[in-house]
Amino acid sequence: MSRVLSALLLAAALVVPALASAEVPVGVRIVRGSRSGPAQVDPRLEDLKRQLSPLAYVRWEQVSGKELALARGKTEFFELPGGDTLGVTLQEQHASGFTLEVALTQRNTQTRLTVEKGQRIVHQVLPEKNGEALFVVLQGR
Repeated sequence: MSRVLSALLLAAALVVPALASAEVPVGVRIVRGSRSGPAQVDPRLEDLKRQLSPLAYVRWEQVSGKELALARGKTEFFELPGGDTLGVTLQEQHASGFTLEVALTQRNTQTRLTVEKGQRIVHQVLPEKNGEALFVVLQGR
């Protein structure tokens, strides 16, 4: 019996670190919403139409997008229109999803968002200015 228990403990000791260091696939898109102009949604945002339509903006454009494989503690940076830099860092990984920190380095702001696998979160990252605002869309893969 003790050999079986030892083998199980050894297997668990090998698997847990592997799971903790595994990379997580994350889709990241930077999106601009505008209150002016004709109502229009960038064709690349068609899958987000239901999430974007209740927001106060009528015109939506994808500024950039990237598919990432994030390891815990690894940060990916995105240059935003206007000169700000957005950092996306994997904080935690769990069976049903992961938690990311989204930070604007120049403004010293951080937000933690938990994303479930298959879920999309639309999060405003810059306040509205001249009728436009910037959002990050995070998608668990």
